[in-house]
Amino acid sequence: MAESLVYINGELVPESEAKISVFDHGFLYGDGVFEGIRAYKGVVFKLREHIERLYDSAKFLRIEIPMSKEDLMEAILETVRRNGLSDCYIRVVVTRGVGDLGLDPRKCSKPSIIIIARPMAPLLGKRAVSLIISSVRRDGVDATNHQAKSLNYLNNILAKLEAINAGADDAVMLDSRGFVSEATGENIFIVKDGRIMTPPPTSGILSGITRDCVIELARSLGYEVVERELTPFELLTADEVFLTGTAAEIVPVESVNGRKIGEKIPGPITERLIREFEKLKGDPGQGVKI
Repeated sequence: MAESLVYINGELVPESEAKISVFDHGFLYGDGVFEGIRAYKGVVFKLREHIERLYDSAKFLRIEIPMSKEDLMEAILETVRRNGLSDCYIRVVVTRGVGDLGLDPRKCSKPSIIIIARPMAPLLGKRAVSLIISSVRRDGVDATNHQAKSLNYLNNILAKLEAINAGADDAVMLDSRGFVSEATGENIFIVKDGRIMTPPPTSGILSGITRDCVIELARSLGYEVVERELTPFELLTADEVFLTGTAAEIVPVESVNGRKIGEKIPGPITERLIREFEKLKGDPGQGVKI
């Protein structure tokens, strides 16, 4: 089987030759941003929305991406084409670039741009998952702000390790005030008495592309969707809980801290949203053709 090709700074190279400098600040300090994107049936889903978020994240970190948005989108499409893929997961990484062993970002002359495209099944599988409420608190909006999708994921990894040690599939993180924030790589929704609720950006969440899709989809189906702060009590007593993310898609939750969620898994609203999202994935108008 042929090696996949990886885009690095304008060149497509075999994955075994895809290398960055050990002095790259993305490697040394997690100093960079990224996007995870999916292609379905020859269309890169919500590509423009992902690119907008990437550039917003870079702006927050004061990284000047040395390509126009249109040129970067074309590089993504070409990477997918050259790998002969129609359904895949795409990782776009922009680091501050090669510098020295010091922190000073001015030593980095030019950002590094990396694009990886390869087949990948839904991150948490096609099944209901178990969660714990992690003791690891979400970094505050005035700290390492997770509204920017940066390469610094230590906060998430520590919570994920706690879930693994507890025998759970994933962890829910609370913000510094004790309100529900998000899972380690996914946004979280609860359903109670027919209403769909999800934490707002002030709870330290990443404003997910799939999250936005689900909110729009649910409202188009006639459901009330409310963005507001949620307590652990509301999470544990919800009728339904589900996660959303580009890599995970829509994932029903069967238990939190060992407490069973709802009567049926997936719950009726979660099940309907999964069905409707599958239709959305097949709509060529939801993205950019490869």
